[in-house]
Amino acid sequence: MKASTTAVPAEERLAATIEVSSGRLPAEERRTVTIEAVIALAALKNPNDITTADIAKQMNLTQGSLFRHFATKDAIWQSVMEWVADRLLARIDSAARGIPSPLQALRAMFLAHVEFVVEHPGVPRMMFGQLQNAGSTPAKRMAQNLIQRYAERISARLEEGKASGEITHEVDTNASAILFVGMLQGLVMQSLLSGDIARLRKDAPGVFAVFERALRSRT
Repeated sequence: MKASTTAVPAEERLAATIEVSSGRLPAEERRTVTIEAVIALAALKNPNDITTADIAKQMNLTQGSLFRHFATKDAIWQSVMEWVADRLLARIDSAARGIPSPLQALRAMFLAHVEFVVEHPGVPRMMFGQLQNAGSTPAKRMAQNLIQRYAERISARLEEGKASGEITHEVDTNASAILFVGMLQGLVMQSLLSGDIARLRKDAPGVFAVFERALRSRT
């Protein structure tokens, strides 16, 4: 099924990345372009199957050129997860900033995360791949750290809601934070299985509404 999304398709983003990377770029920009190329590739194939040869080929580089900026493949994957963590957390922080209602702030964070995934469909595939890794790698630890920092933000908003009376005091904060993340993971998984990443935009508001009704104080 073809994705019906207004976001730029992964293939077009990758092509643009390749075009930019073919020129001479400063080291930091080259690293960023490489990271974006990996994420774009992850939207097209199993992240575990992506090799450094694949990355170099898609960027019109030699593997030697690639390794001038990253010492190892693990270093590339770690940098990718750092990129994801920085941008995703910044996105949800920005979405919630200035919203006085904790529940509305949580809704804004939820929908901002959905939009981030629609724009970067390779990200959840990279996350799932790293978390399923049996070993302990820098990239896996970064993914675990991202989830922890994310949950802390959700828990803080939940506690604010309980303090203000907007969220019932009977709510288990830790369990609710886990459920928040789990809802997003479930939505992403369904969209990946259907091949329609844009369905996230359609399904997310209704899913969050169920979550909100369970949290809202009745007094």
